[in-house]
Amino acid sequence: MTLPTGEQLLLAHGDQRAIVTEVGATLREYRKGGVEVVESFDEDEMATGARGQLCFPWPNRLSTGAWCFSGREARASLDEPDRGTAIHGLVRYRPFRVDSVAQNRVALSLLVHPEPGYPFLALVEVAYHLGALGLTVTTTVTNADRVPLPFGLGFHPYLAAPTHGVARAILSVPAGGRVVADEQGRPSRATRAVDGAADWREPREVGDAVLDATFCDLVRDDSGWATARLAEEDAGVVELSVDRTFPYFQVFTGDTLDAPRRRTAVSVEPMTCPPDALRTGKDLVVLEPGQRWAGSWRVRRR
Repeated sequence: MTLPTGEQLLLAHGDQRAIVTEVGATLREYRKGGVEVVESFDEDEMATGARGQLCFPWPNRLSTGAWCFSGREARASLDEPDRGTAIHGLVRYRPFRVDSVAQNRVALSLLVHPEPGYPFLALVEVAYHLGALGLTVTTTVTNADRVPLPFGLGFHPYLAAPTHGVARAILSVPAGGRVVADEQGRPSRATRAVDGAADWREPREVGDAVLDATFCDLVRDDSGWATARLAEEDAGVVELSVDRTFPYFQVFTGDTLDAPRRRTAVSVEPMTCPPDALRTGKDLVVLEPGQRWAGSWRVRRR
């Protein structure tokens, strides 16, 4: 039977299990000791709410869909017509090639051909690895074109709170700043220091807070990793960490999702750039022909 997300790739290490799908190189499931680390979806479903998906060549929202780079004009389809935005890139529902499968590691790739929304040729490779540090995700992007290539990259895991739910979960986000955005989620070029209710550096209960915010100025450890946490009383903590190639977290409490997915988990999204970066140029990655870029993030339950 052909499934909506294609081939299902199982990873195992100790009491950890993960499933990555052929379509979108999507993280469909990750559990430790039978408990969800990221919120999963069933094998006979397609991913909704960007659940577990890889977002390339832009994460988050792109306003108007129109942009230009290296002398090439682009116009992406607006899949949020009410907002006038295109969201989460172009590869979420494309089948990736499965390059290798081992007990605790899978690698997939996709050659992204030029199209109206992204008139560039890029190779995207992603590897998922289960080990002592949890699930580590490493992405490599290569410019296969003849001109400088711009991109942004993001991932969209929903951190699970299976015991008590989002309202009683305790969230911490190691960010000193927040990107100023309008009601359509389009950012200005300004950032603002977090304060008051917008400051999640100290752990506190989510309660009735509504979040769909881009955080920046991440506080990092001596190895350069920044870690957001979602904890439940007597049920452990999920940690999501990013290396220096990811300077942004998008945090989303799922308030706009359809039931039964509304406010059932907190999405903590690693992003290389803020929303609208292909238009503003803010923190875009730009590769010369033949140049490669690589970045990693990881997630685990402790």
